[in-house]
Amino acid sequence: MKILDRLQIKRKIERMAFEIAESNFETDKLYLLGINNNGYNFAEMLKAKLEKICKIDVFLNRLSLNPKNPVTHDITVDMDKKELEGSNVIVIDDVANTGRTLFYAMKVFMDIIPAEVETAVLVDRMHKSFPVSINYVGQSFATTIQDNIIVNLDKKGEESVYLEM
Repeated sequence: MKILDRLQIKRKIERMAFEIAESNFETDKLYLLGINNNGYNFAEMLKAKLEKICKIDVFLNRLSLNPKNPVTHDITVDMDKKELEGSNVIVIDDVANTGRTLFYAMKVFMDIIPAEVETAVLVDRMHKSFPVSINYVGQSFATTIQDNIIVNLDKKGEESVYLEM
C-alpha cells in the first residue's frame, strides 16, 4: 500500500529543510551525512532544498555501514572526518525503525568533536530499541514490527514510500 507519493515526499522534504535551516541559522556550514544509498538519496534531496532557501554552505557526504550487522564491517564516511570537527552535522537515513543503524552510524564521531550532531529521517516507525532520537522527521507511522516500509528515492519522478503488511 502506498503511504507517501512523490508530491507528499516533496512537501515533507520542504518542511524538513525549513526546520533544519531554522535550527542551524547561526552556522555558516552544515554537513549532511547520508547513510548508504537511500539515506544518501534523501540527503541529496534535502541539500537541494536547503540550498534554495538559505545561505548556509551545505556539504553532502556518504556514510557507509552494514545495517544488518554493523559490528562486522567498518563504518566509514567518504571525506576526511577531521573536517567535521567543530561543525554541525546531520546524519540522514530514509527509515528509522529500531534505531540500530543511526546508533552505529554515530561511531564515526568517536574520535572527533563536532559542534552538534542531529538526525533526520523520512519515515520514523517508532520501534526504538537503541537510545536514538530523531530531530527531523518527515512522517511517523505506527506500524507493527512485522510490517515493512519500502522507500523508493532512486528514480526521479517516481519517489514513493510503501507499507508492506
